[in-house]
Amino acid sequence: MRLDRIYTRGGDRGETSLGDGTRVPKDDPRIAAYGTVDELNAVLGVALARGVPDEFRPWLERIQNELFDLGADLAVPLDDGQRERLRVSEGQVAALEELCDRANARLEPLRSFVLPGGSEAAALLHLARTVCRRAERLAVALGREAEVNAAALAYLNRLSDLLFILARAANPGEGEPTWKPGSSR
Repeated sequence: MRLDRIYTRGGDRGETSLGDGTRVPKDDPRIAAYGTVDELNAVLGVALARGVPDEFRPWLERIQNELFDLGADLAVPLDDGQRERLRVSEGQVAALEELCDRANARLEPLRSFVLPGGSEAAALLHLARTVCRRAERLAVALGREAEVNAAALAYLNRLSDLLFILARAANPGEGEPTWKPGSSR
């Protein structure tokens, strides 16, 4: 891949190109879905820059690359018969499940809902989780209009689970804030 120039003027009138060359409005559901995946990737970049636990760093760096795979998957209609396209796989979903199990094994069982916060790393991972959930909702909405790779949807669902677990693990000791029902009364 080589980009000599970043601006093209091709989007100046509110349209952009999908991965197959089709022109669509910039507010097309497909653009909203993969644009939010890009936003998620940026939030993970901030989390990495702000100091997530070292153990999570290679996991999140790999996930950042996989989010580009996911964006590429969502950027091209599933029924595109032009050539073989990059698609998220069930193996990538299974790898997220393995990380979920590894990280969750050392955590205490939940006894209350967790509030986003605690350490800076935990707060950023919770923010990433919420952006991931929004990307998932947008991909599901896209799926009502066009066929979407089922593994892509499962990937987003599992990734939000992993980000929740990692956020919990990023809060050392008793530093995890929990919901106290009715505490504002």
